[in-house]
Amino acid sequence: MGKALQEEPATGLSRSERLSALAQQHGALVTLVVAVVAASIGFDTFLTVDNLQNMAVSSAFLAVVALGMTFVIVTGGIDLSVGSLFALGGVLAAWGSRYGTVVALTLPLAVCGLIGLVNGLLIARSRLAPFIVTLAAMLGARGILLSVTDEGSRTYLVDKDSFFAHLGQDEVLGIAAPVWITVALFVAGAVVLRRTRFGQYVYAVGGNEDAAALMGAPVARTKIAVYTVSGLCAGLAGALNAAWLVSGVTILGSGMELEAISAVVIGGTLLTGGFGFISGSLVGVLLLKVIQNVINQIGSLGSAYQQVVSGAFLALVVIAQTWLGRRRRVL
Repeated sequence: MGKALQEEPATGLSRSERLSALAQQHGALVTLVVAVVAASIGFDTFLTVDNLQNMAVSSAFLAVVALGMTFVIVTGGIDLSVGSLFALGGVLAAWGSRYGTVVALTLPLAVCGLIGLVNGLLIARSRLAPFIVTLAAMLGARGILLSVTDEGSRTYLVDKDSFFAHLGQDEVLGIAAPVWITVALFVAGAVVLRRTRFGQYVYAVGGNEDAAALMGAPVARTKIAVYTVSGLCAGLAGALNAAWLVSGVTILGSGMELEAISAVVIGGTLLTGGFGFISGSLVGVLLLKVIQNVINQIGSLGSAYQQVVSGAFLALVVIAQTWLGRRRRVL
């Protein structure tokens, strides 16, 4: 059921229906290509190696968070805790790095994954609203972060010579290791969502939860799993960021949940659930980063304009998605 939603439009559809479906699926990619071409023409420094590497690395951490968010939103849910989990994961990884790379990686995954699991249990078993549950988790994770860092006054550093630091700073074929890790995660995520029974359950739950239950889909377990995945992704992104910065910065992650949601929606995933794809979320992340980079290239515009432009662009995408969805139903 859900998997069928991700295939190319059937040959029996009219031309208008096919065009609407293609625009909904690939509109962000076309916009990204246009933005890159325009930025390349307008700014000589845009296509430089250093600028592209900086964009790739900064995109990697948000992309990992957006990967987990994609699973959640496809089921029709939302996760507001990922920004706090990202920051908490970074601090826990930096603290654990003194005991070795294994601890630096497993500690944030365990804690953030556990918080995601609790979110899923409360949402699936207690039938609480995802917005309220994940909002509480966001505040709780931030409270744990402040407790671990003495109200934010302590910053844990990572040994620059440790393997954990090399994991965040080394390059393979001229590309930073976190970028390769992100690419591998997205390939795995795409396979899971498109080619496995679990992926079919994710689409089915988002499309129609009652119908999915009647079909025998494990609705509760699917919801628990996607929120756990979201927590794991946020924790891993935070750990990789700590390895890159060689420190656990406490002020990071603020507003990241909104960026992740924006990237996923811009990439073509419907907030109502039942439709979306992993590659679209990656395109959404890259498009946001290109927009931010262009604003930085202009120089005279502050960071506030990034939020204004990103917000306006997100609003246009949601309006376009709604219009395309209605057009496909009418046709």
